[in-house]
Amino acid sequence: MAACGRVRRLWYLCVITGLILLGSTGSRAQPASLDGAPAAVPVGGAAAQPVASQARRLPGWKLAEEEVCREDVTRICPRHTWNNNLAVLECLQDVRETDNEISSDCNHLLWNYKLNLTKDLKFESVAKEICKSTLSMLTECANETPGKGYIVSCLVDHRVNITEYQCHQYITKMAAIIYSDYRLICGFMEDCKTEIDALKCGSIRPGEKDPHSQGEVVSCLEKGIIKEAEEANTQMHISDKCKQAILRVAELSSDDFHLDRHLYFACRDDRERFCETVQAGEGRVYKCLFNHKFEESMSERCRDALTTRQKLIAQDYKISYSLAKSCKADLKKYRCNVENHPRSREARLSYLLLCLESAVHRGRQVSSECQGEMLDYRRMLMEDFSLSPEIILSCRGEIEHHCSGLHRKGRTLHCLMKVVRGEKGNIAEKCQQALQTLVQETDPGADYRIDRALNEACESVIQTACKHVRSGDPMILSCLMEHLYTEKMVEECEHRLLELQYFISRDWKLDPILYRKCQGDASRLCHANSWNETSENMPAGAVFSCLYRHAYRTEEQGRRLSRECRAEVQRILHQRALDVKLDPAMQAKCMTDLGKWCSEKTESGQELECLQDHLEDLIVECREIVGNLTELESEDIQIEALLMRACEPIIQTFCHEVADNQIDSGDLMECLIQNKHQKEMNEKCIVGVTHFQLVQMKDFRFSYKFKMACKEDVLKLCPSIKKKVDVVICLSTTVRNDTLQEVKDHRVSLKCRKQLRVEELEMSEDIRLEPELYEACKNDIKALCQSVPYGNAQVIECLKEAKKQLSASCHKKVFKLQETEMMDPELDYTLMRVCKQMIKRFCSDTDPKNILQCLKQSKNAETMDPKCKQMITKRQITQNTDYRLNPVLRKSCKADIPKFCQNVLNNAKDEMEFEGKVISCLKVKYADQRLSPDCEDQIRVIIQETALDYRLDPQLQVQCSEEINIICGEEAAAQEPTGQVEECLKMNLLKIQSPGCKKEVLNMLKESKADIFVDPVLHTACALDIKHHCAAIPPGKGRQMSCLIEALQDKMVRLQPECKKRLQDRLDMWSYAAKVAPAEGFSELAMQVMNSPSKNYILSVIMVGVCVLFFGGLFCGRITKRVTREMKDRKRVYL
Repeated sequence: MAACGRVRRLWYLCVITGLILLGSTGSRAQPASLDGAPAAVPVGGAAAQPVASQARRLPGWKLAEEEVCREDVTRICPRHTWNNNLAVLECLQDVRETDNEISSDCNHLLWNYKLNLTKDLKFESVAKEICKSTLSMLTECANETPGKGYIVSCLVDHRVNITEYQCHQYITKMAAIIYSDYRLICGFMEDCKTEIDALKCGSIRPGEKDPHSQGEVVSCLEKGIIKEAEEANTQMHISDKCKQAILRVAELSSDDFHLDRHLYFACRDDRERFCETVQAGEGRVYKCLFNHKFEESMSERCRDALTTRQKLIAQDYKISYSLAKSCKADLKKYRCNVENHPRSREARLSYLLLCLESAVHRGRQVSSECQGEMLDYRRMLMEDFSLSPEIILSCRGEIEHHCSGLHRKGRTLHCLMKVVRGEKGNIAEKCQQALQTLVQETDPGADYRIDRALNEACESVIQTACKHVRSGDPMILSCLMEHLYTEKMVEECEHRLLELQYFISRDWKLDPILYRKCQGDASRLCHANSWNETSENMPAGAVFSCLYRHAYRTEEQGRRLSRECRAEVQRILHQRALDVKLDPAMQAKCMTDLGKWCSEKTESGQELECLQDHLEDLIVECREIVGNLTELESEDIQIEALLMRACEPIIQTFCHEVADNQIDSGDLMECLIQNKHQKEMNEKCIVGVTHFQLVQMKDFRFSYKFKMACKEDVLKLCPSIKKKVDVVICLSTTVRNDTLQEVKDHRVSLKCRKQLRVEELEMSEDIRLEPELYEACKNDIKALCQSVPYGNAQVIECLKEAKKQLSASCHKKVFKLQETEMMDPELDYTLMRVCKQMIKRFCSDTDPKNILQCLKQSKNAETMDPKCKQMITKRQITQNTDYRLNPVLRKSCKADIPKFCQNVLNNAKDEMEFEGKVISCLKVKYADQRLSPDCEDQIRVIIQETALDYRLDPQLQVQCSEEINIICGEEAAAQEPTGQVEECLKMNLLKIQSPGCKKEVLNMLKESKADIFVDPVLHTACALDIKHHCAAIPPGKGRQMSCLIEALQDKMVRLQPECKKRLQDRLDMWSYAAKVAPAEGFSELAMQVMNSPSKNYILSVIMVGVCVLFFGGLFCGRITKRVTREMKDRKRVYL
């Protein structure tokens, strides 16, 4: 054992020596009695009073009998204590009330008495006798050199381990005397004399300061230590020797609050108020007072004294008796001492907490008593920011400016956290780092109860939403995050939770579940440090970034995370998606863009959506971060917690199978898109899914399945294209060209072609998913379709119906879209949606590109759905406006159109439909029987369709709209595709005044003359007669029509009355048509003759006429020749 001059521990010896002297009674037979008095009390030096000298001469000297103190003892101390010098001494030195102030002479007597006790070393043998059993077990103390006081010093050093009651009480009682005056602590005055003078903590000359208040001197020095730690530019520097002495005094007073004289007097009333039933010793009273520190009825003086002691504990954990005792074995076991840390910081509470927390997080066993003590002190640090010197030093300006007056229950810390989140201004980097360090030290992520502000704010939420989670479990915080922005969350809890999560999210180790499940992967893949180690080369945020990069690797890429770790990484990503500020990298890189583009986006999840919407406008670093996160979301949309919450009903109903998959791979989002318009879908989910689709358009990487299926094809065929819509166009164009050219090996892979089809179908659902079309038609949408919802392709359909009113640029894009849809009807979202069931019924085995053709053929089936039938009619009307919108007709009449209708093509306006003019031209040629067989077949079908429904004939609608309304309004109102409107126009041909309309009706008559099949009314009326009289005659080229006319003229043949009537009407119409519409050219005249039923007669007449002309010419020629010869002969004679 070292001497006092070497290790400042000689004051232990003084304590025990005094106890021996106090324990000596007047009877020499009982030298160790605690309640007796020494036989002789030597009073040292010239300062001794006469009464003290008398005391040395009296064998039974008692303090209560001394004249200078008799009055004070009688007035203040109970009678039963008068015969016990120790009890009288305790009674007198505990006086604090001004009314009971003891006399100056009595103070001097007490001072000299205690001083002699601390300097008399003759009674070491008495200590050996009192602590005989203890010394037999503590061989270290028994072997000390006798006569120098080292034995007693050793006993004090092992006071915690003393189990012998009398010995322990003896030492404890004597300690109370020594701590009453700092001058009685051996070595203390020598070590701290300079600091006492400099800090003006009190006089060191007896009599100039009340000896009973000398605890204030120690308190003053303690505050000096604290002030030095909390101020960067303090003028006073306390020496290491004095610091060590002060902290040692605090440590030795840690078990009994009576020994901290300043705190004892400051909290005596509060102790009675709050801790009356708490037994003194082992630091129990301290802990009780700490727990009530922020009670309203706690006195400010006591609160200040408690705060001072807590600050000392923060500097040296051994000042907490209970913590040092409970964690002693664990500290040694896990080497949380000088062997691990530099000597200057070995005792810091923060290092103890970090070291032991590291052991807990690594799955090591730490005693429950130690963990309980750690929990108390972690909670203590979170409750009072002033216990952390780094916070005071680094955040003083922020506290004064933003958080003044919020010192209690952790409110200041949460206020600073709020400032750090950017909600109340800016904060210095040092302050933010100090807060981050404090959060790591206190580790509230492991137990939410450590954060009192959070605990109180979220108590109701925990009781309702998280009642299934055990109290104190780390999953409580995760549960609260899952209910963020839900109805169960309260505003105060939301704020406190996000403030804490801001810091937890910046260090992956602060989420205990993540750390436990991923520490192996982090060490293996990311070279992460242990829990309580940091590295400037490996920031904490970099580890999580590394983990989530490996979380979504494929098996081919290798080095994947374990399943447990991957699940935790996904959980953290889900939580971070709730708030941009929970993603450290995004907040750091995107702060400027958030302020520039998203300052008004304050609702949950809006900031990330805003950044995604402005992706092209972001600075490079921010664009990369947002792009990477969006790419990650495309693979695992469950990261989007708010979207998942909104879509939960539709997921449970339609997508639960893919939602339960461990690996998403984009399946869940694809399912949501496919079911976006189910009746169970709510508006929030629709908006969220649509927004994600819109974001996907910005980069093909944002569509995970498309990216994985086509990335090689994109690199090979579209290397410089990034936007998804452009990539889709590039690849689909390549596929179409390869298909048209019938190449053997497609340049686009099969798996890419399949996914490309999915992407094309999804894009057809919303005009916003086709950016070029949307931009071209934005103004038209506002003007014509403002109230129409975007979903279900409703805006696109609205633009189609208002096509004649569209601007030129929009009209061009819409026509191009229609052309694509007609070539590939599967891309016609409205048609596929409305006719979904009919396609299954009638066209299940049909090639997707021929679906519309199949539906047209089944249009008049009895089981056809009326809505689908109406949609088919709309598409037929569209096709008949322009031959380019009818791929089959376009292909079949490829040679006929330029041959017969070139003038129509030449007169057409750029980027405008032909309004059925080309088809009308082909119909005329069909009547003239001049079309190629393939083209004739297609035109026949069109004529048959238009003969049943006038709306399918654009030119008829344009030219005869007024006549239809006036003459055939009743038939038109029925909207039945039975050909009644056309029949009405034919029957009322004489009433039609408009030349254009009259011409169209005459063309219809002409067409019906060519083939009875294109006249459905006549064909229906004469079906039986055709079967009976013309069955052997092949259809086409007017053959069956000629057969019926001959039968009508044959009196031997009896036709059905309806057929006869209709046929006679047609003959009258044709006759009238011939009169009002003579042939416009020789070719047309020739065709009329050839198609006439009386063509044989007409041809015979023509032949007779030709013969007459021929013979007449011959005769006239001979006469002319003879006259000419006679004239020549006369002329010759004349000459």
